[in-house]
Amino acid sequence: MVNYREILRLSCLNYTQRQIAASVHSSRNTIREVLDAASKAGIEWPLDEAVTNEILLATFYPGRLSADNLRKEADYSIIHKELAKPGVNLSLLWSEYCESCYAAGNTPYMYSQFCDKYRHWARVTKATMRIRHKPGDVMQVDWAGNIIPIQDPFTGDITEAYLFVAVLPCSCYVYAEACEDMTSGKWLSCHAHAYSYYGGVARLLLPDNLKAGVIKNTRYETILNRSYQELAEYYDTAIVPARVYHPKDKSLVEGSVKYASTWIIAALRNHRFFSITEVKKAVIEKLEELNHFPFKKREGNRHSAYDNEERDFMKPLPFTPYEPAVWSTVKLPQDYLISDGKNKYSVPFDLIGEDVDIRMTEKTVEVFFHGSRVSSHPRSAIQLREPVVRFEHMPLAHQKYLSYSAEEFQAWAQSIGEHTSAVIKLFLAAGREPEQGYKSCASLTKLADRYSHERLEKACERVLLYSNSPTIRNISTILKNGQDKIKTSQTPKLEASPESSKRYGITRGADYFRKGGDQK
Repeated sequence: MVNYREILRLSCLNYTQRQIAASVHSSRNTIREVLDAASKAGIEWPLDEAVTNEILLATFYPGRLSADNLRKEADYSIIHKELAKPGVNLSLLWSEYCESCYAAGNTPYMYSQFCDKYRHWARVTKATMRIRHKPGDVMQVDWAGNIIPIQDPFTGDITEAYLFVAVLPCSCYVYAEACEDMTSGKWLSCHAHAYSYYGGVARLLLPDNLKAGVIKNTRYETILNRSYQELAEYYDTAIVPARVYHPKDKSLVEGSVKYASTWIIAALRNHRFFSITEVKKAVIEKLEELNHFPFKKREGNRHSAYDNEERDFMKPLPFTPYEPAVWSTVKLPQDYLISDGKNKYSVPFDLIGEDVDIRMTEKTVEVFFHGSRVSSHPRSAIQLREPVVRFEHMPLAHQKYLSYSAEEFQAWAQSIGEHTSAVIKLFLAAGREPEQGYKSCASLTKLADRYSHERLEKACERVLLYSNSPTIRNISTILKNGQDKIKTSQTPKLEASPESSKRYGITRGADYFRKGGDQK
């Protein structure tokens, strides 16, 4: 818009029209028209502060203002999106804008005004708001992009150490820690160590959208990792992830990461490390140098700024140390065992096929179903040869199988009767080892459950009358046919041994099978 106030002011100071045109960047014809219009309207300098250029425009050119009101504003947000497409420029979009205006009976802006208005919209829209951080309000966290190499002293192989960085925006106080990996467990542990280093907890926690902390982050919803949410609840803080593709949301931590990379990673570039312990120690030393290095544009350093401005505003730490816990969800397999990556632990068998939640800490492995804890085991730090199985988690058949022993079977048989006890002894002594007879003994217990103890005792008595090597098939046949109910007058030999059944020879003699012999 033409600066009418400035034209009148310079004219009052007796500047020439050429000088005024050069000062306000308008043509001499425009200067002459404005001065003529002001003379006809009787307007002279000085003017009241309330008289703006818009009021002077309406006074000098009443028809022009009404014509401008008929001009249709373009939708500059749509224009901005269209410009991102290949081959699209402002000239094409202006021609399309003119066609839409003519179709609606409106007057479009000229091309120069159209471009000026779009550029003004773009500048205002891209304006950056400078945020003044409150003490104790936010802790921003991220992983550094660079790594620290670790060399194996024996093989020479190179592994990588990663740098976790946290910063308090108000005082710029930095915490950094070297880790051998970027897993969820390390991510949570570093947060706990950062709070301990600061001696307090910030009101908000601002991370990036990494998978260890954030499952989903859109404009409509934010879904946090369950382990990360549990950490926030423990420390009584709230997690507000940065918007996707908006690094300015955590610009200070981005700058601190670069600064820490220079002070720590770059400063250690010529050092050779042979273990993660050496890296951690060197990072701690460089971290203290960073926090005690003087500010360039104000007094003090990061450490003194934190002590003087922010420490008193931090929330207190919990009384007990935080134990990082990693959550996961699995479908319970047929062997009702879940794994922590190194060992396996049992879960109640009736949850086979169900989705269960696993919570693993450094010392415990817990299993939850629909929010209720159904299993808990101490977590072993070493790899075990066998899975950790609790007796009560097993099906009844598996429990019985594990309880099998020669003493158990003999005690059970004695509770039924002497003949059953004799049969059990024969089963256990029939093979090279007692375990070879466990299957027959277990089958005998099932027959007792099916037919009763009294009938089993009588069936064992009958089978011992004609055999010193009883079998489950013989005893089962006796029970099925009811032969155990027939009274017998003979007394079975209870002391018979399995060896006696192996002493039978050829009862008919050699002459009977001799060729040409008399077989009558």
